[in-house]
Amino acid sequence: MSSTLRQPSDSDIAVIAETYRLLGDPTRLRVLLACLDGPIPVGEIASRTGASQSLVSHHLRLLRGARLVRGTRRTKQVLYELADAHIARMLIDMVDHVGEKAGEPGDD
Repeated sequence: MSSTLRQPSDSDIAVIAETYRLLGDPTRLRVLLACLDGPIPVGEIASRTGASQSLVSHHLRLLRGARLVRGTRRTKQVLYELADAHIARMLIDMVDHVGEKAGEPGDD
């Protein structure tokens, strides 16, 4: 696999490592996956993840700080969605990757 990826700076590496550390928590990962469908309120995220609203809010605060999600206020509630298409693609690719069976084409 050849790549034309630019070489990340030490600062970039630190941000990437912190992002993956955040993704290492199963509840935070479920929160992100719930946000894949577009703007969604905290209560719906809590329902989909099986976590309390206060725990979801805590995780959303961390994910917002890492620029993985963004919130938009609509009347009295805030709707959350993934920050951009890069995050969506990363999540979708990882879900697809773990769903692949060993020995399928492309498993070089």
